[in-house]
Amino acid sequence: MGTETEYGIIAPGLPSANPTLLSSQVVNAYAATLREGLGNLAGTRWDYTDEAPLADARGWRLDRSAAHPTQLTDEAPVLTAEQIALERDEPADSAVLMNLVLNNGARLYVDHAHPEYSSPEVTNPHDAVLWDRAGDHVALTAMRRIASTPGFSPVHLYKNNTDNKSVSYGSHENYLVPRKVPFGQLAASLIPFFVSRQVLCGSGRVGIGALNQAPGYQISQRADFFENEIGLETTVRRPIINTRDEPHAVAEKYRRLHVIIGDANLNEVSNYLKVGTTALVLSLIEHGLAPLPELADPVRALQVISHDPTLTATVELADGRWITGLDLQEVYFSAAAKAADADPQTADVLRRWEGLLGVLRTDPMAAAGQVDWVAKLKVLQAYRDRDSLEWGDARLGLIDLQYADLRPDKGIYHRLARRGDVELLVGQAEVERAAVEPPRDTRAYFRGKCISTFPAQVVGASWDSIIFELPSQERLQRVQTREPLRGTAALTEQLFEQAADAEDFLARLLSGPEPRVAP
Repeated sequence: MGTETEYGIIAPGLPSANPTLLSSQVVNAYAATLREGLGNLAGTRWDYTDEAPLADARGWRLDRSAAHPTQLTDEAPVLTAEQIALERDEPADSAVLMNLVLNNGARLYVDHAHPEYSSPEVTNPHDAVLWDRAGDHVALTAMRRIASTPGFSPVHLYKNNTDNKSVSYGSHENYLVPRKVPFGQLAASLIPFFVSRQVLCGSGRVGIGALNQAPGYQISQRADFFENEIGLETTVRRPIINTRDEPHAVAEKYRRLHVIIGDANLNEVSNYLKVGTTALVLSLIEHGLAPLPELADPVRALQVISHDPTLTATVELADGRWITGLDLQEVYFSAAAKAADADPQTADVLRRWEGLLGVLRTDPMAAAGQVDWVAKLKVLQAYRDRDSLEWGDARLGLIDLQYADLRPDKGIYHRLARRGDVELLVGQAEVERAAVEPPRDTRAYFRGKCISTFPAQVVGASWDSIIFELPSQERLQRVQTREPLRGTAALTEQLFEQAADAEDFLARLLSGPEPRVAP
């Protein structure tokens, strides 16, 4: 599993600045941090060779002429040095970095008008939270670099999902799923789960409607921006179930479930339960044990649940029954609890899932330490009570935004964390280490260690390949990494320690009796 975060971005001193330019500044600023002591080497550029964003899990491929431009993620974003020079009134004498693969195996890049961090692959929800938090650390490092660079206006980044002016940007999740599981079965079981999951992991939002057309407060930042049940799009006509069939792995064996319906979480327990409960439901589906509480109108139900922070609103099932979002989550929890094994982390997810559902049923505000939307509501309500503010007051919108500010001295979430008002699952030292070190139990280890060990020779990388340029070879050398559970520390760490240089490393890698990275 892994996460992707598109950060909200503004430069207060440059209100008309091109957001793509600002996003490229974030990538280049972090590259400059990596470059210290390494000359011009700064991470590794992205290899687009194996990208296939128009393949649909329902069995077809969308024609490029029919695709929305934002779907063409197999093309590098276009922002030339000349464009940057025009914006900054400076000479165009340097390359523009729009894409980096980092030492921790993650990807940092410009995704349309936002800087995006895609975490390395991990095998459990705790590590998903840790390397997601590492992305926030990377973003904060870039912000600080920009602010300290003469001639640059400070850039502020926010871990949220909407500018409340009709624009929404994503916080996505990815899960490796066996290809043998029919996609229709995945969709049918997941739709009611995703519709109701927001009660545990919504981030909260001031305003109702995609255009913020009505005052109020809701559970999810993303709910009002979804229009379909199933589809290939991610930025227009957003579906609850995304059908992109781009496995980044052995295609005959796996599919990658690309989840676009989640909110960006700062609260670590919310994030942990978001990925942990989803993984358990996927396991239920794989083993034919998942419940099927079919909704009469899933898109409408998504928004009804989001618009009711009291958690008492009911939605209609296809069989005519009416139940709450908490009721739906109870259905999935009960099935997962019956099927669970003895794995300690699974037991912890189940314990927290059950406990949080109980708290939300009896006193939702008591969940402020574990749930973003509740913590934010508690802060907003305090301001409303103190200053007699209506939900339409613009000051509440500013507080909503400030909750998501990544700057530790400005962000409301970070203030709550310092005061001990929210529960933390990972320590700052762990986060800083995860920003530069990859997970040890997936192929991300091989990717990250290749980049950090051989920065001059690794000239490209993607989720499923590493490209070396060696002095003795006329052609580039591509190492496939299509099996996500190979390339681990257990299989390759000794090779990195023994190799004299990149050529020796590749020779050792390819001469062993067992495949260490590819199936």
